[in-house]
Amino acid sequence: MIKKIIVVGSFVVDLTSRASHLPVPGETVIGSAFKLGPGGKGANQGVAAKRAGADIVMVTKVGKDAFGDIALKNFRDEGFDTKHILLDDEKETGSALIMVDENSGQNMILVVSGACANFSKEDISRIEAEIISSDILLTQLEINMDAIEKSVDIAYQNNVDIVLNPAPIQDVSDELLRKVKYITPNEIEASILTGVEIKKPEHASDSAKVFFEKGVKNVVITLGEMGVYVSDGQKEEWVEPYKVKAVETTGAGDAFNGGFVTALSEGKNLFEAARYGNAVGALSVTKLGTAPAMPYKKDIEEFIRSKG
Repeated sequence: MIKKIIVVGSFVVDLTSRASHLPVPGETVIGSAFKLGPGGKGANQGVAAKRAGADIVMVTKVGKDAFGDIALKNFRDEGFDTKHILLDDEKETGSALIMVDENSGQNMILVVSGACANFSKEDISRIEAEIISSDILLTQLEINMDAIEKSVDIAYQNNVDIVLNPAPIQDVSDELLRKVKYITPNEIEASILTGVEIKKPEHASDSAKVFFEKGVKNVVITLGEMGVYVSDGQKEEWVEPYKVKAVETTGAGDAFNGGFVTALSEGKNLFEAARYGNAVGALSVTKLGTAPAMPYKKDIEEFIRSKG
């Protein structure tokens, strides 16, 4: 039986420019392309999971503006029920200014959260029943922290497994961390949260020990070109990266998380889920964009088969 996932997270509109190199402070660079499209860590991860075949409910908040219209159309096009896409009377829909180096695929991102950082107590009360009826809660740090904490509390009190992707990085209380079943930082986020700098894969093991001391049950650290470190506190594994031609790396972490929770929802264990997420992340960087680059289930399965 496939488990139900709920994503409580952000939606922002991505405004992406591409150029031969990223500007340094004070430099103006002539770009080669511009694209406007759906994004935000919550929405990206939700779309990644949906396309991978998950049974998923998406919760976010947008403004009553043109960007909000883009959000609603995008979710409908992806097959989501939009009844939990909340509308804000005060704030604008979030936006992300993204610059991509078209030669290396590296990027720089500035996010203005807008409405998705304006969840109220009433908003969380409206989605409480959906959280309780779910098996897995996936959340990030791109909405207001009090809403994250309340959503996590509801999930924890009702035995819903909590997956926390601590991005964009900010302070997270030990009280919240002890409720987390799976944490999925990248190496920079893990370094900041644990105080253990990760320069080599083996450093990830030391970082994981700190997470375990804080009460986290399972640690998955994405290491970019170094692969993925996975541990349940007893066993650890380094998942080798797939070798692909990267066109744009912007949504790779979101793709990984969407694939990871989908695999968990299908009954795969921690290590199998990390390997599946690794494949989804690798496939996503071979296309342009964030949410639009998320691969579909049949493509993921074919990619895994082709790689043996």
